[in-house]
Amino acid sequence: MKRLILTRHAKSSWDDPLTPDHDRPLNERGKAAAADLGVWLASRGYIPGEVLCSDALRTRKTWSGIAPALPGTPVLELKPALYHAGADVMLAVLRHAKADTVMMIGHNPGIGEFARKLVARELSNPEFARYPTGATLVCDFSIDTWDDVAWAQGVVDDFIVPREIDS
Repeated sequence: MKRLILTRHAKSSWDDPLTPDHDRPLNERGKAAAADLGVWLASRGYIPGEVLCSDALRTRKTWSGIAPALPGTPVLELKPALYHAGADVMLAVLRHAKADTVMMIGHNPGIGEFARKLVARELSNPEFARYPTGATLVCDFSIDTWDDVAWAQGVVDDFIVPREIDS
């Protein structure tokens, strides 16, 4: 059994139009949402052993906001390939994961497409189709290694967007 925690980065700042996209930080709402996601994950026992994260600033800061609420220190791997990656690239990156529970932090539209293609049954929650900032899917796979992961195998355990979290 393998578990994937799939998170889109929290809300980023557009305050400085000259900031390159890769270097956009989180805004205040995004910082709060990342912290709330960490508490939510910990409260449900969704603890990654490995984190595969786009190397963009907003994904790294999302992880920095989540991490303090989680026990232990998961292995963090910054993956430049995840920056604005499509679903096929995300799948290829996931197939190299080692931990039983992996968190992947990325960007739309690829992460939303990736989530929809991974699950065996799409969620009826309208937010799942949009996959807004901070959206987090937790799903399980009946596989021995991540190398065996394929489309439409994921069984959904949970799905949340930050504004649904009672902080």
